[in-house]
Amino acid sequence: MTSANLLIVVIVGTVVGALTGLALGGVLTGLYLCVVAGFLGTIVAGLVRNTIMVRAGQRPDDSRVPTLVLIYSAVASLAGSAAADEVSRLSEVSSPVWLGTLAGLFSAILLAMLMITYYMNPEAARKHR
Repeated sequence: MTSANLLIVVIVGTVVGALTGLALGGVLTGLYLCVVAGFLGTIVAGLVRNTIMVRAGQRPDDSRVPTLVLIYSAVASLAGSAAADEVSRLSEVSSPVWLGTLAGLFSAILLAMLMITYYMNPEAARKHR
């Protein structure tokens, strides 16, 4: 089920980032667009993942990512957004959709890493059981 969790987070985060870049491309540019796209991508990906896992019949202990992990991932999305801005600047492609897609992807990858780290921690697993 871990693979499904990671796929959900990465795909939803990337799509939400791209849609944010498409929607806000005329209003925001550069790092500001990346920050908004990365933040929205991370939060929406976490919420969608929680909703899908509850409906998939996971045990209550495994179905939700704790709110604290989502808060940490929202903070980590700043780093993913800054990385997306740098990659876009180095690739010399300045499309708002490209900026949003990269920001959503990098931020979702950081969320996935935080989820893996949370569930790999034996102390957290003992508290849930």
